[in-house]
Amino acid sequence: MDVLLPEGWDAPIGYANGIAVPAGKIVFVAGQVGWDERQQFHSEEIAPQFEQALKNILAVLAEAGGRPEHICRITAYCCDKPAYLAARSQLGRIWRALMGKHYPCMSMIFVSDLLDSPGKIELEATAVLPPT
Repeated sequence: MDVLLPEGWDAPIGYANGIAVPAGKIVFVAGQVGWDERQQFHSEEIAPQFEQALKNILAVLAEAGGRPEHICRITAYCCDKPAYLAARSQLGRIWRALMGKHYPCMSMIFVSDLLDSPGKIELEATAVLPPT
């Protein structure tokens, strides 16, 4: 098992950003919020947080040699349903810019709050890289 920590990122406390397991190569990406590699939020709005969280997922996946098309599953946790619904078209544009036309299995779960404030959305993913 390989624990994934992209170069230059601060080490997380109490979790791994990602784990790669040989078998093709299965990559589990922990919940990523809308903060940068220094764990700093730059916006309290849902769209910029979504974009940063998705970029974080892709950075962890790239650390394992993966690309967006290797993502099989994303689970999203959001604590602001009205803001999510209002931003859907903007979120779609962000998705297409980062993921293209790849749409993995997804779940959206609305929760009362997230651990990291002022986080509004958290994304986690599972990817399978082709055998080498």
